[in-house]
Amino acid sequence: MTWTLPEPMLTAPVPGPDLPPGAAAEPKWDGYRAQLARWADGRVLLRSRQGTDMTGAFPEIRAAALAQLPEAGLDGELVVWEGERLAFERLQQRLARRRGTGALAAASTWPAHLVVFDVTHLGGTDPTAWPYVRRRAALEALFADAGLVAPFTLCPSTTDLATARAWLAWTSAGLEGLCFKRLTEPYRPGVRGWGKCKVRATEDAIVGAFTGPAAALRTLLLGRYDAEGRLPFTGHTTTLPQSAGRAVAALLTPAGPAHP
Repeated sequence: MTWTLPEPMLTAPVPGPDLPPGAAAEPKWDGYRAQLARWADGRVLLRSRQGTDMTGAFPEIRAAALAQLPEAGLDGELVVWEGERLAFERLQQRLARRRGTGALAAASTWPAHLVVFDVTHLGGTDPTAWPYVRRRAALEALFADAGLVAPFTLCPSTTDLATARAWLAWTSAGLEGLCFKRLTEPYRPGVRGWGKCKVRATEDAIVGAFTGPAAALRTLLLGRYDAEGRLPFTGHTTTLPQSAGRAVAALLTPAGPAHP
């Protein structure tokens, strides 16, 4: 029997981190959305949300799928741990080495995990019409019955408000926020049916310099004064859209010859 991965179900922003009635919460990881298919004939496909084939860039995921997975379609997030936090930049470097010895070396240096949060095919069955609570039970049974271990990880899920709130403390380790999924909702390909609350941390900094034309800045170089009154460099922004670069340029004042 042939089958294909459905389009991924998507998220839409919600205003706050409170768990809605009749929903479950899951952590939102700082990684790449990924779907994994393992067919009965041994074929494996790992693809991005946009449909890009990432199988060659992550040979350890392919090998684990062949060794551990029965026929299944999974939905999840690719992540790379570095030290005590998730390193999104390492994922970007992994994707730059899409095949061959480069991909194998990158897998050894920065091994990836697939944090699985949904199942879209299971042993010849299409569970996308099932409600979330039934799909979640099937996913937990798959992990238990198949004995799935690293690089596969079962994404936590809770209906307890206090537990979901406590997960927000994981932002220092690379958690982006929370996803909310209605317990009775089926898996709807391409539909923004899940809620997403993204945690945003703000800090004050001094704009010490910029790159790009003075009338249309590209990036801002930031600093904070230390105890001795010096202004060391602490980081820079991402590249600004042209409209934002022009707007910020109008707000800046030259610092004069004493600028550090």
